[in-house]
Formats: sequence, C-alpha cells, structure tokens
Amino acid sequence: MCLKQADLRKGRRILIYGASGAIGTAAVQLARYFDADVTAVCGTKNLDLVKSLGADHVIDYTQQDFTKNGQTYHVIFDAVGKHSFKRSRDSLEPGGIYLPTDGFENIFLALWPSRKEDKRVVFQIPPRQAKQDVLFLKDLVEAGKFRPVIDRRYPLEDVVEATRYVETGQKTGNVVLTLDGAR
Repeated sequence: MCLKQADLRKGRRILIYGASGAIGTAAVQLARYFDADVTAVCGTKNLDLVKSLGADHVIDYTQQDFTKNGQTYHVIFDAVGKHSFKRSRDSLEPGGIYLPTDGFENIFLALWPSRKEDKRVVFQIPPRQAKQDVLFLKDLVEAGKFRPVIDRRYPLEDVVEATRYVETGQKTGNVVLTLDGAR
C-alpha cells in the first residue's frame, strides 16, 4: 500500500521496476485501477503477463535500461529492491518520487530528502498495512478488478523447497504455501 504515497491518478506516469514479481504484479494492477500511465519493467518471459495486467508500456530490462531511454516519470517504484534512487534520479520528473520496497540507504534518503529539483525517496517508516487497505484489496478481488498472480504452490511441509525457489529471483508473481495438502 506504499503506492498511496504516489498519488496515482489519470495523467501521472509511474514506472514499476520488477513488475512481474509478487509486489510488482500487484502494483501494475493497482496503478491501472487508479488510471495512471503504467510502464512495467520485467524480463522477456513476462512481457505478455504485465501487459495483460494493465501495463500501458513494457520495457524488457535484458534489452533496454530505462534510465537511458530519455523518458521521465512522476513515480519510480522499485518493487524488487534492485535499483537505486541515484540511478533513477534523472528518470524522475521534477518533484518526482522514488518508492523503494527495502534498503537501509533508502530509509536514510527518505529521512534526509534531496533538494535537487525536489526529487525524493519516499519510504513509509515504519511500514504499515492498515485494515482498510486489506479490505480495499479484498473488494477489488471480489469485483474481478485484481487478480493475484500465483507462480507455484507448495504444501507447507515443502517450505524449504519453496524458499529456495523464491530465492532464485526467477519467480513470477507469488509462491503460495498450502495447508493440509490443498493445491
């Protein structure tokens, strides 16, 4: 729900780096719901997926570096923690924000914002998940306006195998642990 801080609406341009992961697939759908112009960055195998989730534009990070294409965005959301404010700064509009999902450096940068064209890191400290945010997602799912993307399911007893798969960094969407052998 850190996307609340992005003030997403019609006319706002957001780039989602890591758009095919668990957080990224959710971010693409939520940004689309709020009518923002969505650019999704992911690997080749997931380009069609992120388009199907509502991305207006897609960038294959194996073919193109978004920081060198001359485009600028109101918001850059790093859904996988593999980019940085420093590398992204020139791709932000004046007054733009960089939304990371993790990183000690980002916490520091959020506490001491940059003065260069008021571009800044926004990091919710401490991270919060309000009950109304969860209920909002529930309503979107029930209305068919949001679909969780599930890569694989593992029974709870295979949690180590599931963790190994997640740590490969190659999953698409979410990995789910099931109880009582439910698949």
